[in-house]
Amino acid sequence: MTSSVSFQNLLTTIETKRARAGVIGLGYVGLPLAITIAKAGYKVTGFDIDPSKIIAIDAGRSYIEAVSDDVLEEVRQDDGFVATSDFSKLADCDVIAICVPTPLTKYREPDLSYVEKTCRDIAAHLRVGQLIVLESTTYPGTTDGVVKTILETSGLTAGVDFFIGFSPEREDPGNRDFETSTIPKVVAGDGEAAGTLMTAFYGAVVKKVVPVSTTATAEAVKITENVFRAVNIALVNELKVVYEAMGIDIWEVIDAAKTKPFGYMPFYPGPGLGGHCIPIDPFYLTWKSREYELPTRFIELAGEINTGMPRHVIGRVAEALDIHAGKALSRSKVLVLGLAYKKNVPDIRESPSLKLIELIHERGGEPFYYDPYVAEIPKTREYSALMGMQSVAWRKEVIGAFDAVLIATDHDDVDYATLVEWSPLIIDTRNVFARRGIAAKHILKA
Repeated sequence: MTSSVSFQNLLTTIETKRARAGVIGLGYVGLPLAITIAKAGYKVTGFDIDPSKIIAIDAGRSYIEAVSDDVLEEVRQDDGFVATSDFSKLADCDVIAICVPTPLTKYREPDLSYVEKTCRDIAAHLRVGQLIVLESTTYPGTTDGVVKTILETSGLTAGVDFFIGFSPEREDPGNRDFETSTIPKVVAGDGEAAGTLMTAFYGAVVKKVVPVSTTATAEAVKITENVFRAVNIALVNELKVVYEAMGIDIWEVIDAAKTKPFGYMPFYPGPGLGGHCIPIDPFYLTWKSREYELPTRFIELAGEINTGMPRHVIGRVAEALDIHAGKALSRSKVLVLGLAYKKNVPDIRESPSLKLIELIHERGGEPFYYDPYVAEIPKTREYSALMGMQSVAWRKEVIGAFDAVLIATDHDDVDYATLVEWSPLIIDTRNVFARRGIAAKHILKA
C-alpha cells in the first residue's frame, strides 16, 4: 500500500522545485541530463567513479560536445550543479537518475553489472521518500526484476517507502537540431503513484513527456526504436552488396527512392554500426526473448549483416589494392580516416573503425588512422591493444605515403579535395566524394 505521506511530500517537493536531483554516470547521457535538470531550476548532484570527470566539472571544463563550458559554468553558480564521487551523498537526493553503461558480454548477452553495482550503492543510502529512475537502455523487465529487487534489499519497500521508474535516454551526439530538453521523454512508473511522480518531475524538465502504462512498456519503446534502425540499416547494407555485384550504385538508388513523398524513409549503408545503442540494444531483446522460447529472426539476421560489414569492407580494400595498386594488403599501409562512430563528434563507442583497424592488422597490413576529433585511442573494453595509438598528422608527405585511405567516418572538417590530390587510392564507405561532386578514377566505393 502506497504511503500517502511519503508520496505527497515528494510530489510537493518536485512541484515546488525544492527537490535535489542526483544523476549517476556523467557521460554522454548523464551530463546533458544533469545540465538540463539544473537549467529547469533544480539543484543537481552528479555522481561518477571517474575522478577526471569530477576534476573537469569542478574546473568548469566540459568533456561532452553537447555541453559548452559556458553552460556548465552557468549551472554551477550557487551550487546549482556539483559533481562528486562520494555516493553517501545520494541520501541528500530526492530524485536519482541512473545513466550508466549497459554493454554486451563477449557472448552478446546483457552486461548489467554497472546497473547492479549502482543499485547496490543506492540501496546502501536509500531513504524514505525518494524516486529512483533507470535511464540506461535495457531489456523489458529490468526495472522491476533487477532495480526494484536490489533496492528492496535496503529493507524499504518500493511503492510504499520509495518509488521507481524508467525513462529511456534519447541522446543523439552531434545532432544540434535537438537537445535533451526538446526531445519528447517517454516516462513510466512502477505503479500509479510512481507514474505521477515521473510525469511531474520530467514534465518540469523537458518540453513534452509521453507517459506509458508500465516500466516494461517504456523499456520496450527504447528497444523498438533501436531495433527499427538496426534492421533498416542491415537492409541497405545487404542491398549494397547485392547492387555492388550488379554494378549498381546503392547511393544513387537511395537518393532517387527518397524522393517518394510517402511510404519510404532513407537509411544509409556504412562500414558497420557504431554508437552506444544500435549495435548493442537489439541483442538485449533477442536474449530476453529466449526466456519465452520465441525467435527474433529479423533482429538476429540484421545483427549478422551489420557485424559482417567491416570484413566486407576490408575485403574490398584488399581487392582495390590488388587491382589498382598491384599490391597485397599484407604489404600495404592503410589509413582509416575517421575513428569516431559518426561524423563531427569525438565519440568512439562501438565504432566500426576500431574493428577495421584490427582486421587490417590481422591480414598483415599496417593500419593507421586520422581523426580531427580523436587525437589518441583511449582505453576500450574490446580493443585494449589499440590504446595509445595516435592520429597521424594531416600533411601531404604523411597522407601521401599510405597505399590506400579508407573513409570510415565522413567528418565535415576534412579537406576531401586535397585528399584526392594526396592519396593514390581511396575507398569510400560513406559516399562523401560523390556528395561533394568530387570524382576521380582512384576513388572507389565500398
